[in-house]
Amino acid sequence: MGGEAPEPRRLTRALSIGGGDGGWVPEEMLHLVMGFVEDARDREAASLVCRRWHRIDALSRKHVTVPFCYAVSPARLLARFPRLESLAVKGKPRAAMYGLIPDDWGAYARPWVTELAAPLECLKALQLRRMVVTDDDLAELVRARGHMLQELKLDKCAGFSTDGLRLVACSCRSLRTLFLEECQIDDNGSEWIRELASSCPVLATLNFHMTELEVMPSDLELLAKNCKSLISLKISDCDLSDLIGFFQFATALEEFAGGTFNEQGELAKYGNVKFPSRLCSLGLTFMGTNEMPIIFPFSGILKKLDLQYTFLTTEDHCQLISKCPNLLVLAVRNVIGDRGLGVVADTCKKLQRLRIERGDDEGGVQEEQGGVSQVGLTAVAVGCRELEYIAAYVSDITNGALESIGTFCKKLYDFRLVLLDREEMITELPLDNGVRALLRGCTKLRRFALYLRPGGLSDVGLGYIGQCSGNIQYMLLGNVGETDDGLIRFARESVKLRKLELRSCCFSERALALAMLHMRSLRYVWVQGYKASQTGRDLMLMARPYWNIEFTPPNPENARLMEDGEPCVDSQAQILAYYSLAGKRLDCPQSVVPLYPA
Repeated sequence: MGGEAPEPRRLTRALSIGGGDGGWVPEEMLHLVMGFVEDARDREAASLVCRRWHRIDALSRKHVTVPFCYAVSPARLLARFPRLESLAVKGKPRAAMYGLIPDDWGAYARPWVTELAAPLECLKALQLRRMVVTDDDLAELVRARGHMLQELKLDKCAGFSTDGLRLVACSCRSLRTLFLEECQIDDNGSEWIRELASSCPVLATLNFHMTELEVMPSDLELLAKNCKSLISLKISDCDLSDLIGFFQFATALEEFAGGTFNEQGELAKYGNVKFPSRLCSLGLTFMGTNEMPIIFPFSGILKKLDLQYTFLTTEDHCQLISKCPNLLVLAVRNVIGDRGLGVVADTCKKLQRLRIERGDDEGGVQEEQGGVSQVGLTAVAVGCRELEYIAAYVSDITNGALESIGTFCKKLYDFRLVLLDREEMITELPLDNGVRALLRGCTKLRRFALYLRPGGLSDVGLGYIGQCSGNIQYMLLGNVGETDDGLIRFARESVKLRKLELRSCCFSERALALAMLHMRSLRYVWVQGYKASQTGRDLMLMARPYWNIEFTPPNPENARLMEDGEPCVDSQAQILAYYSLAGKRLDCPQSVVPLYPA
């Protein structure tokens, strides 16, 4: 306004927080600022600003997830983050959950426990996933950390017994969470639950769902009496009529799963079961049509409902779900059918997570409505616009259904679709345009899985996935593409992908190796079902520093089919390649050949 133009501000590195030669911001402020940065990627970026930020990140980092136990050594992790309060370590590839990885493959918890339990003096929470954990490991852990351990999660682990759990219970008096879901545990008695009830008064979460552990109703009653903060309990099979006393004492309980109806049709036997007033998450086993009314009185306040292990028909699903308008999480089998998903779309407007598992392959009630198809998925996409997670086994699918998901599910961050091979004809293949529309529309996607049938996605469609993958970091693809050119086209565009799993694809060994070189952000890849050689010689094309390559040769002598029609574990070659700062692993079984480093 008539005066001289002000001199432009000159921003220098010295003006940034903690920048320059020593900086001017107090150390305490930097620690406070770092405390508000929780995302691991943001933390990683901040630590690269300067040496000072790197040091403060190391001292202030409270939680670390090791995405693969062979990617870094425990000693290196300890040197980098000496004050961790929470640690999660993942072991075997995800394929282990489907019987595709041998039991003796590796992923032993021993080095992580022995080298970190004592030195990590601030450690309060430990999570191990798909790892081999022994009773000796648990004993070592509680000797070092039992006095302050608050959370222990053993997710899909194996190798330990209830003796180890009893030691955990009697040694960890501050324990608030014990998670054992889908673990393979040797059952030497239920004393461990009684010990938990006596020694862990602050216990809030106990989960041994989908295990073979026997449970005594009296032990659960004692748990409810002594642990007044118990808000979540998921157990193995126990008849619901034996839990009447437990429910009377568990007044704070909000989540329960695992109760069974061992005598279907005997509603009178379960008439006296009264669930706690705060219960809003429920999963019951072997529930049939006659037992379903037990849920009706509080169905309106349910936020999470798991019906995967019930005997409900399509009509039952429709009737029950119509009474649950406040559901946030729903897990079912595909017996729900398109009609049931239509009820979900009309009723559950707040739904955030939907999981549709495959039903009984032998048929029966699962097939009475023809399973789930594009009709049901389209209805859910239009009606449930708060969805963040969809995982579904479908019998049929179209491009239009995928496009509907991309149009209406803008909050989706995790999408997984498996096209079953029950139907001889699929309405519309390939799904190139639908996949492209979904990826373009769902810009928040971080995880994406697509397992189709031969012809389900052309090379063009595979290229679309690469082009539109946006910020996706994990991807599982099965039966996709037509030639090696499609794979290379996909790889050149997948600039942010960090973890990739491929199954039942037509690609050559050489193309797979070259594709890995194009994906600059890739840190882990697992492949099964491709044009493999007996030696994996072409895989050496992707050899580079810090890149471990492990090859499991095909075994033609064992080329047989399992009960589900899939080839057995050891008849198909597998590739596992990953970045590692720990070097070559030393515990490979004989079935695995470490190609690089040799």
